[in-house]
Amino acid sequence: MKIKTIGILGSGQLGRMIAIAAAEMGVRAHIFAPDAKNSPAAEIAHSVTQADYTDEAALKAFAAKIDCVTSEFENVPADAMRVLSDYFPASPGLQALHIAQNRLREKDLAKSLNIQTPRYTAIRSANELNAALHELSGRAILKTTELGYDGKGQFVLNSLDDIKQDWCFTNDYILEKKVDLKKEISVVIARYADGTMTNYEPIENVHQNQILYKSKIPADINDKIFKKAISNAKKISEKFNYVGVLTVEYFITEKDELLVNELAPRFHNSGHLTIDAFNQSQFSLHVSCVCNLGSKPIGKISNAEMYNILGSEILEYRKKTFKKNEFFYDYLKKEPRQGRKMGHLTILKKD
Repeated sequence: MKIKTIGILGSGQLGRMIAIAAAEMGVRAHIFAPDAKNSPAAEIAHSVTQADYTDEAALKAFAAKIDCVTSEFENVPADAMRVLSDYFPASPGLQALHIAQNRLREKDLAKSLNIQTPRYTAIRSANELNAALHELSGRAILKTTELGYDGKGQFVLNSLDDIKQDWCFTNDYILEKKVDLKKEISVVIARYADGTMTNYEPIENVHQNQILYKSKIPADINDKIFKKAISNAKKISEKFNYVGVLTVEYFITEKDELLVNELAPRFHNSGHLTIDAFNQSQFSLHVSCVCNLGSKPIGKISNAEMYNILGSEILEYRKKTFKKNEFFYDYLKKEPRQGRKMGHLTILKKD
């Protein structure tokens, strides 16, 4: 069956980029989100449905108007994707969503595949936290197991004194040992319905205030880490029987240990540089996989650096003139709040 319309859950900049890629490939995009109207994605999409992700009737009506479905973020309610999965395969699939929506399940999955992670333990009470932190000599990061991104839901603990006595443990947490961090990388990989996989080279990332500041290729890593990072990502994609683009984030320690940090069953902020640095972006690659449009080899055009533009920084960028090797993307969000991703700049670099 020829795919005419791809459904997208979510209406932010990632949904917008998917809609742009789909349009370039002759596929219409239909956005579904609680804030779909007047959103960054709505300006590009062929159609929009504004409804809550819990509105089953709206989801079923949406399903009748599309040929396949994907999501711009992993924290979409699983029940919404379950409703849509009754009509056609969804990407990400339910197993990938179930794992990626919980940091503890992510780490357990990696462990089951013999993929290294930072040392971790589940935390459900103040007593468990005290005992585990003491064992880790007071140096760890406490994270909520769910709904965390860009540093949200994370607490850096450098000693037992950092434990707040008024913390509420109604939710589950994961405690991870702090690593002697050398650098961070990500691998963006794609898997087609027939099991064929392809990937971009590892991307080196720099964070500021726990938000991605800069990504670059090539990553300054050795060949062993290069190959292992890709191999691990393939294992995870295969385990999920995944269709579409998936990203694995890694820590590299001072001892050159490669540790899985998080999984993202979607395209990735660091992968924005693929729009200009490769012959096909992570978004067009995802559309090709999900819509079963066939595969073509990934071809690198240039080395590159990508910078996120946050908050009011966008106001200055909108006034700038850019060089031929500089590509500015404005997400056209209405309110430039502090720390909010408003756009990005990619700079193509000579070898």
